Amino acid sequence: MKKHLYRLFIELTNRPFISKQLERFAKSSKSRFIIGSFVRTYNIRLDEMEKPLHEYHSLHDLFTRKLKGNVRSIELGESVLVSPVDAVLEEYGEIHEDQTFLVKGKNYFISEMLVHEEKIDKYVGGSFMILYLSPSHYHRIHAPITGRITEQWSLGTSSYPVNRLGVKYGKSPFTKNYRVISEINHNGVHVAVVKVGAMFVNGIELIHKGEEIKKGEEIGYFSFGSTIILLFEKGSFTINPSVKRKMELKVGEKLGTLKEAIRS
Repeated sequence: MKKHLYRLFIELTNRPFISKQLERFAKSSKSRFIIGSFVRTYNIRLDEMEKPLHEYHSLHDLFTRKLKGNVRSIELGESVLVSPVDAVLEEYGEIHEDQTFLVKGKNYFISEMLVHEEKIDKYVGGSFMILYLSPSHYHRIHAPITGRITEQWSLGTSSYPVNRLGVKYGKSPFTKNYRVISEINHNGVHVAVVKVGAMFVNGIELIHKGEEIKKGEEIGYFSFGSTIILLFEKGSFTINPSVKRKMELKVGEKLGTLKEAIRS
């Protein structure tokens, strides 16, 4: 019962008015009294937090927390691509030639996700990974690879659930939700980091300044429930064979390797 209630404060609902009220409560000092219970319910590790628990003044403050500098190790290797978030690997696979890919038994159109024709052409035939963040997870987003941010754009005006039920029953949540896409060029190979916002609250905050970014460096954070989709160009990405569906991942853990640019 508590998990269901607390999930509402983070992932919100399919009703705009209620979502706004939940957002307002989660950001207010009134939500402070449930922080202890939230931490116990989701087994959040106090020893990883940057600050002691009493210094978080709202549920939202706790949810967007930073971690101590030494609690996440970033896998070394220039071509090694790492998880940008703490999350569960929900799905991965090929971006099909018809510009759709299969998630939870449903087809999602990459044309709707990216909109720009040149971007669509770039990733069709490539591969994707979907990383789902639950309320228990650390919600800051880090660079999966060192490179140059060549472009960054936002799409979508409304949001739908990005939790498991939202994926299964929602109306194309990954293509309709508000989302911010960061495209990183690593040695001529592009990776698109698609950040999908929660329902009716476009809570994606970008903090990185400049074009150059190092692997593990913070890009931004989610204010409310969230999902990351990674898109890779055709032939550019080889998945780590030890990575499996439904696997819990931490920031910095190896997802696979990127190849050098393949150009005809």
